[in-house]
Amino acid sequence: MNSRMLAPTRSGSPKAIFQMAALALACFLSTAVVRAQGSQSAGSASAGKIGVINVRQAIASTAEGKQAGAELQSQFAPRQNELEGLNKQINDLRQRIEAGQGKLNQDEATRLQREGETRARQLQRKQDEYQEDVNAAQSEVFDRVGRKMIDVLDRYARENGYVAILDSSAQNTPILFASTNIDVTQDIVRLYDQAYPVKGAPAATTPAKPAVTPRPAQPPAKPPQR
Repeated sequence: MNSRMLAPTRSGSPKAIFQMAALALACFLSTAVVRAQGSQSAGSASAGKIGVINVRQAIASTAEGKQAGAELQSQFAPRQNELEGLNKQINDLRQRIEAGQGKLNQDEATRLQREGETRARQLQRKQDEYQEDVNAAQSEVFDRVGRKMIDVLDRYARENGYVAILDSSAQNTPILFASTNIDVTQDIVRLYDQAYPVKGAPAATTPAKPAVTPRPAQPPAKPPQR
């Protein structure tokens, strides 16, 4: 009996993707370093400050980032539901096969198995397409918000005497330790929201709905032989 029919999906729960922390899974900036510009002398530059920012958290925390997350949640909700429905159908078929051990004839057991395999292939294809579209949509948000955030960071650094602001969320960040006293994430979020206000943005956001991960299906037993 082919066990591929009930193999668990690779990308996990679709709904988990739309928690704003998952928006941060897209890597807009591998390393964000903002250097203060101007005609600083070597002596004054050496006395300048160094700051740290979690760029991914900052983007997700802006009013624009939160609004984008809500829009993506709504945009992809029908496809989320479709994937969950297909997963449920596969689990139901598995249960029917298991419950029919010793009761189903060979033709019926084979038909159910083939139907499950067909639905599993359909689920995998739709899930791959879904993941690609989600990744593209998230990348667009990070690119749009991130480019404007760099301008805010640059202005903030120059006005406050920073010689560098490092991104603590970068995958290959050289930062091993940073005091919370030099973290400028919330300052940048506040300045970004002032510079790029979102019309009709809610004063408070509703917590993201917890992800519901479908229980992985187990391979069905081999159908009875005649």
